[in-house]
Amino acid sequence: MYESLQGVVLNVVKYNERHNIVHIYTDRRGLMGFLVAQGATRGARMRNAMLMPLSLVSLEARLMPGRDLAMMHDLRRTVPLTTLYADPRKNAIAMFMAELLTHTIREHERNEGLWRYITTAVELLEALERGFANFHICFLYHLGAFLGIQPDMSTYADGYWFDMTEGVFVHSPRPGHEHLRPEEARVLRTLSRMTMANMMLFRFTRDERNRVLDTCITYYRLHHSAIGTLRSPAILKQLFD
Repeated sequence: MYESLQGVVLNVVKYNERHNIVHIYTDRRGLMGFLVAQGATRGARMRNAMLMPLSLVSLEARLMPGRDLAMMHDLRRTVPLTTLYADPRKNAIAMFMAELLTHTIREHERNEGLWRYITTAVELLEALERGFANFHICFLYHLGAFLGIQPDMSTYADGYWFDMTEGVFVHSPRPGHEHLRPEEARVLRTLSRMTMANMMLFRFTRDERNRVLDTCITYYRLHHSAIGTLRSPAILKQLFD
């Protein structure tokens, strides 16, 4: 059976000496794996260029009952991404987004809200010419809403601790739980107000931004056991004064 799909490429991993597996988050079937032949032909090089992380593509998927991997045909770009790969700052953000999504998305079912969030973010990052120093933090924070782990801001009060284990703000720390002190917890209120439209209005030093990034990743790890060591944040931390 063949099905037409839209997708955003997450990663490509080696399967054997002749094939790779491409993981693509699709509009109709969630996360999918595709078996793709390796090669050095002109056609293979063109296909590989369309399978860069966060590439937005359309394809015909051949679905085979009883098999986890599908075959792809008629692969095409839906949105040309040029600055995303040419600008080293955008490329670092893109690598972080792709690595984060690879670790956090496991569902093979349709999720239209998550699909639109990811693809809209990719297109916006491509289009922005300036003011995207906070993009990765904004994307990371609001992704939590689609994963069911966004902090419950309705429990916030000035001077409260943030219970990272439960995702709520509390008057005092709870035994056996991980917490952010009140002065650290305030940044979550700031992040809750940040959107892709206003993120350039929020000012952080490099050290402040890096601490916020580390805090958010720590919180994700508490709620997503699949997140191990991420390589991309080390590159991001060298950017954006």
